[in-house]
Amino acid sequence: MSTRSAVKPQSPTRATPRVNVRTLVCLAMLTAIAYVVSYTSKLMPSVLGFLDFDLKDVIICIGGFTFGPVAAGVIAFASSLIQMFTVSTTGIIGFIMNFLATAGFCCTASFLYQRRHTMSGAVLGLVTGAVVMTVLMLLWNYFITPMYMVDTTREQVAAMLVPVFLPFNLVKAGMNTAATLLLYKPVVTALRRAHLVAPSESKEKSRVKIGFILVSALALVTFVMLMLVLTGTI
Repeated sequence: MSTRSAVKPQSPTRATPRVNVRTLVCLAMLTAIAYVVSYTSKLMPSVLGFLDFDLKDVIICIGGFTFGPVAAGVIAFASSLIQMFTVSTTGIIGFIMNFLATAGFCCTASFLYQRRHTMSGAVLGLVTGAVVMTVLMLLWNYFITPMYMVDTTREQVAAMLVPVFLPFNLVKAGMNTAATLLLYKPVVTALRRAHLVAPSESKEKSRVKIGFILVSALALVTFVMLMLVLTGTI
């Protein structure tokens, strides 16, 4: 008499999505650094008392170049939200303008760099992001500034778009672009050595040429000088 061994049917294994803890830690760290940079940027002179030359976009662009445009948007939203509840004096209006400017610049730059993962792709992404941010801010300043500056009419704001808002946003974007090009490689290299970022999949070692570093440094100095001119410091 043959006996059949009872075999328990195995339940199908379900693939459970795993959260990349390393990525979350890195994003949280970049958000904290972006906030600190934004806080210290307030030590720089401003235009009209509320147009700040915020350098946190450098950190957010580095995060976007490393983890993608969605990560740049998340860091931009989180850091802008923290600013609104801590150091900002413009409330929800400041939060909206802050987030739109940063997301317009960093998400655009990160998206194009993701499509073209080269140094020229980074430059193209940052320059395009600067243009997108400038256009966005001209439109949103026209609509929102009269809500913030209650004694200023929309006609008066329209008259300030070209002589004030346009150069301010171009200089701010230029400073962030030049600083990002200077800092991206050393920051990402440090994150890889700390095992917070995966090693590069490219077999070729990318070298940052000294000429590129000098041009980026010269551009940064130039935009800093323009910032001092706009604020009346020099």
